[in-house]
Amino acid sequence: QVHLVESGGGLVQPGGSLRLSCAASGIRFSMYAMGWYRQAPGKQRELVASTGGSTKYVDSVKGRFTISRDNAKNTVYLQMNSLRPEDTAVYYCNAKLGVLDYWGKGTLVTVSS
Repeated sequence: QVHLVESGGGLVQPGGSLRLSCAASGIRFSMYAMGWYRQAPGKQRELVASTGGSTKYVDSVKGRFTISRDNAKNTVYLQMNSLRPEDTAVYYCNAKLGVLDYWGKGTLVTVSS
């Protein structure tokens, strides 16, 4: 059974930092493209960052967020710096390999003073 478990969310002030983690089990982690998505209230889910053959970021987080992975620990990370109120959302971990597509349950990030 596949599990993706996110952690590291919380309340942070504007300009602050958070590091999200996603621990995967039940998959051959190194073979999967891993990504972080987010969904803000009233908005569609969007891709924030992904790492597989290449690393990609949505324009709004370039220079502020960094995705990384540790295949030995079956974990993907999202380092988020210079956080803004508009970064407030539920952040979801995603694992993708061909037609296989798995999601975590999400972790809430709230950026507010």
